[in-house]
Amino acid sequence: MSQEKDKNNNEYEDICYLCRRTESQAGKMMHIPNNICICSDCMQKTFDTMNNSNMGNMGNYMDMMNMSGFHMPQNEVPNRQKIKKKKENAKEEPIIDIKKIPAPHIIKEKLDDYVVGQDFAKKVISVAVYNHYKRVSAGTIDDVEVEKSNMLMIGPTGSGKTFLVKTLAKILQVPLAITDATSLTEAGYIGDDVESVLSKLLAAAENDVEKAEKGIIFIDEIDKIAKKQSTTNRDVSGESVQQGLLKLLEGSEVEVPVGATSKNAMVPMTTINTKNILFICGGAFPKLEKVIKGRLTKQIAIGFGGELKDKYDNDPNILAKVTAEDLREFGMIPEFLGRLPIVFALNELTKEMLIQVLKEPKNAIIKQYQKLLSLDEVDLQFDEDALETIAQKAIERKTGARALRAILEEFMLDIMYEIPKDDSIGRVTITKGYIDGVGAPRIEMRGSDRITTIGKKDAGEFSPI
Repeated sequence: MSQEKDKNNNEYEDICYLCRRTESQAGKMMHIPNNICICSDCMQKTFDTMNNSNMGNMGNYMDMMNMSGFHMPQNEVPNRQKIKKKKENAKEEPIIDIKKIPAPHIIKEKLDDYVVGQDFAKKVISVAVYNHYKRVSAGTIDDVEVEKSNMLMIGPTGSGKTFLVKTLAKILQVPLAITDATSLTEAGYIGDDVESVLSKLLAAAENDVEKAEKGIIFIDEIDKIAKKQSTTNRDVSGESVQQGLLKLLEGSEVEVPVGATSKNAMVPMTTINTKNILFICGGAFPKLEKVIKGRLTKQIAIGFGGELKDKYDNDPNILAKVTAEDLREFGMIPEFLGRLPIVFALNELTKEMLIQVLKEPKNAIIKQYQKLLSLDEVDLQFDEDALETIAQKAIERKTGARALRAILEEFMLDIMYEIPKDDSIGRVTITKGYIDGVGAPRIEMRGSDRITTIGKKDAGEFSPI
C-alpha cells in the first residue's frame, strides 16, 4: 500500500510552499515535516534573512510596524507551554514505588480522617487504587498484563464524590486533574475537546509528561453527557463526547496541547500515553432511581408472595442496586460503560452523618470557624441542639454537605462582623434558638462572671478563658 502511495506521489511535481514554483522551475525540493516542500532558493533566502544583522527588507517592515504602534510578539515561550527535559546520566527513580504504596486498609484509614461515612465506597476506591498502582509499578507480571480499573461513582449531590478524590490524591501524592464533563464537546465545536482533560493533568504535573502518565483524572458531572433521548439535532455534547473519551479510558497515545485546552497553530503539542492514567468518573445521575425502581418492580407477582409496587419508594440506598442495564437506559453507551468496570454508589447523607461532617473531620466546618475566632482570642462553641437543627435544615435543602456551609455562612455573618468590635468577649455559644430565628447566641465576657444572654436565660456558669 505504501509503495503504491509513493508511486502515485512520484507522478506529480513538488511545489515550493513559499514561492509556489514547481520542481521543474525551481529545481530539487527540500522536504520538511507536514509534507511541506521548499526550494533551495527560498531556503537560502530564509537563512540569509536570519543571519543578516540589518534584516534587509524585513527590518524596514518591522520599523514601519513599530512606528504605527504595532509590536510583534517576542519569541519567548512561557514556562507553562514548555515540556520538562529528562535528566541525562541521572539515576532513574520510579515515580511509583511498589514498596511505598499504602495498603488498602491504610488508605481507608486516612480517608476516614477527612470523609464521614461512605464506608463501602471508601473500601472499593482503596482496593481499586492500590491494585492500579501495583499494576503501574510492576508492569507485566509473568506474561500476564493486568488491565486498568477505571471507576464510576454514583451518588447524590453533596455526598462527597469530589472531596473523596481530592483526599485520595493528597494521600498518594500523585498529580490530580478535576474537570467538568459539561464543558466537553465533540471536536470542531465550541467548547473543550476531550484531550483538554489531559492538558489539565499535564499542568498539574508541572508539564512533566512521565509524571502525568501516572496521575489521576476525575471527570465530574459525567451524567451530563448521557445520550439525549429525544432530539433531532446533532448530539455534540452527549453521545459524541462519550465516544471521544473511549480512547482515553482504554489507553492510547494522544496528542495534547501544552498550556492550553484547545489545539491551534500557536500552541506546542506533546504526546501522552493514557495507559497508566487512572480515570474516575462521578455524577449525581438524577432520576436514575426511577429507572432502577422500574426494573425492580417490572415483574410483580400476585398473591401472598407478591411484592408491592411501592416497596422501593423509601429505600435510601436504591442507587446501590444499579446495574449496567440501568445506566444504558439512562443514556450511557455500552462501550463507555465497558471501560468503567468498577461501579459503586455513595449513600445520601443522613442527619447523624451531617452532624459528624460538622464537627468530626480534621478540617470540619466548625473547626474552621473556631480557628478563625481563636485568632481574636474568642472561644466558639455549638450546642448539640443547634447542630441537630443545622443538620435538619441541610436535609431540607437537599444539597447534601454543601448545604452545611451555606447555612453556617448565613448565621455566622453577624457574629464574625460584631465580635471583633469588643475585645472583652471571651466565648460565643451558638444556640438552637439562634438557628431557629427566635433567639441569639450566648455571649460570655472575658475575665469575669458576667454573662450576656440573649434569647436564652439558663446560660450556666462561665469559666474564664
